[in-house]
Amino acid sequence: MDVTILNYVQDHFHNKITDFVFTLLSRIGNAGAVWIAFAIFLGTSRPTRRYALMLFFSIALAHLISQILKPVIGRPRPFVAYPGRQLLIHTPGGYSCPSGHSASSFAAATVICMADRSFGLIALLLACSIAFSRIFLFVHYPSDTVAGSLLGVFCAILIFYLYKM
Repeated sequence: MDVTILNYVQDHFHNKITDFVFTLLSRIGNAGAVWIAFAIFLGTSRPTRRYALMLFFSIALAHLISQILKPVIGRPRPFVAYPGRQLLIHTPGGYSCPSGHSASSFAAATVICMADRSFGLIALLLACSIAFSRIFLFVHYPSDTVAGSLLGVFCAILIFYLYKM
């Protein structure tokens, strides 16, 4: 099913606009950049500073765990397993599962949902878009992004409860 979805996206979703949009979304998700910027913004206000710290630590934990899991799982990226598609971004190294972009995005979006539900919905939409961009760009399978998303949610909930202790 992973490959069927991946091929469907590759065969039916590409055009000049989507190529630009999803490449941009993937770039802002690099190293959790958009989420770290948001954490810095939250950190400038005393009432939201604790959420900024939870956001930062959730992203860091999700990144750390995803980097540990990638070589353990050892799943080759789609462009390695199925060569022949031209990538729109620089060739990422390492393994495919779990998706680090998805993990950091969903860690951040979950914390933002805990801070403010209405703004959290926007964050979740952005997280979903970043996760989808990785499938669109042929660097992750759908299950990699689901695994990364679940990892991110787990990390955010863990940090939230540790912070409350």
